[in-house]
Amino acid sequence: MSRKINHGKVRRYLTGISSLLFLGLLFLTVSCFEEDKLDTPVNAVDEPVSDLDKYIDENFVQKYGIAIRYKFVDNFVDPGQRVAPPKLELVRPMLDFVDEFWVGVFADAPGGEEFFRSYVPAELVFLGGPIFNGDGTQTLGTADAGARITFTDVNSFDLTDEEWLTRQLNIVYHEFSHTVHQQFKLPTAFEEITSSGYSSAGSWFNVTEEQALQRGYVTPYATSSPNEDFAETVAFYMFDKDFFDTYITLEENCTTAACEDRNEGRKFVLEKLNSIKDHYLKVTGVDLDDLRAAVQSRL
Repeated sequence: MSRKINHGKVRRYLTGISSLLFLGLLFLTVSCFEEDKLDTPVNAVDEPVSDLDKYIDENFVQKYGIAIRYKFVDNFVDPGQRVAPPKLELVRPMLDFVDEFWVGVFADAPGGEEFFRSYVPAELVFLGGPIFNGDGTQTLGTADAGARITFTDVNSFDLTDEEWLTRQLNIVYHEFSHTVHQQFKLPTAFEEITSSGYSSAGSWFNVTEEQALQRGYVTPYATSSPNEDFAETVAFYMFDKDFFDTYITLEENCTTAACEDRNEGRKFVLEKLNSIKDHYLKVTGVDLDDLRAAVQSRL
């Protein structure tokens, strides 16, 4: 499932891109060879194993069964899409980010490491830049049936850049939370809480931040489907330090219809959050409050 971004606040991330600009030309050099003989033996050449690959093997492959893909990026995007590979010098820092803000978070929460080991995807893919879509959105990350999580924009790595950090935190928590509903379904009647507020197909990016909150969603993208609503709510609850002030705490002394609508939306967000927390604990054995505490202690 794709995690996309929307116009508005920094952490929502839709960039209004009307058309994809090609920034370079692809040169194809064609060489001519004599006709190959089919019975000519081919000598296989083993690719040298770098220190980085040894680190990945020891700390991710052997330890958790996670393969890290940072080469041959064309294999991990749709036909026609082109994404730059990550800069080699940024792969290790990105791995450290994953280790601290994802692996470490679940290791800190009671029962978290057991759940993590049981459902961690088999592959993490690092892409150097974002993936541009025909509808004017950018794909920040994807989760493929719990088997792969793709991180984009690795080449902008900067832990001091709040915008970049927020995007990456959203990717990891949003995409991994899809595992819960894929394995255990959504909480009972979750989609009924704000059933009338979901967007029509392909139109979530026309919803404003204000409209989303008034409908009972943490972001416009959450209005795109119940599954994305679940994932967005989990992700923002975990990393957004202002979650309660923004999405839960009611404004006092409302004198406008907009204020009253926001407060009504916050009641829906709280109802959904409580439903998610109960379900998460029941099916995974992990308390979402413990995960949030582990994340917040790192920020």
